[in-house]
Amino acid sequence: MYWTEDADNTEVYQVPEDVLDIVFKIDCKQLPNDHAWPLSQTLQAALPWLSDAPGAGIHLIHGAGSQNGWMRPEGPDDLIHLSKRARMTLRMPAERVDDVLSLQGRVLEFDAYRIGLGKASVKPLSTYEVQFSRNVVCDSDMEEERFLEMAVEEIRKLEIKPRKLMSGMVQELRSPAGPVFTRSLMIADLEPQEAVVLQENGLGPDRLLGCGLLVPHKGIKSAKES
Repeated sequence: MYWTEDADNTEVYQVPEDVLDIVFKIDCKQLPNDHAWPLSQTLQAALPWLSDAPGAGIHLIHGAGSQNGWMRPEGPDDLIHLSKRARMTLRMPAERVDDVLSLQGRVLEFDAYRIGLGKASVKPLSTYEVQFSRNVVCDSDMEEERFLEMAVEEIRKLEIKPRKLMSGMVQELRSPAGPVFTRSLMIADLEPQEAVVLQENGLGPDRLLGCGLLVPHKGIKSAKES
């Protein structure tokens, strides 16, 4: 854990719309836990410009977490079951939003899986003070302390002063070039502008595999208190 003094979050900040999230309702019953590579390839086939779009990222699709005695499967080929509330989200530069909205009504297919894309909504980035990434790329043998040092270095490059960071689960994503090793990361006590800048830039490579993308998250203050 990396922890310093609190930020002053009292200033009113107008969120720019240079980068936006496009959130699709989906019709999909289940997906494998590790669907990063096939989903990325399928979307790049549908949007051939995707790999060249600055700021573009593909959020992985998540089902319910472990709760009430039910344990979420952890194997890469284990299936996650999706409710009607599940969504597929793409992070895009504003000039590409209309191109992404053209996917409404399309069906994405890979292996034995089908994702029907329904109506999409366009949302600005969050100013919430706690941001979370499920997957930040790291070396396979990187210890937690070194991972946090690396994250602090990357955040400072964005002219943001890191105050509170907490690393979490280690995960491995598959790709034809070999495994992509990642850790989850929570960044807290951000000022609104800092939160937006982090989301716009992300942390590390492979954003089309869902890596380095940040989303608002609750819970780090209670974690500190416990």
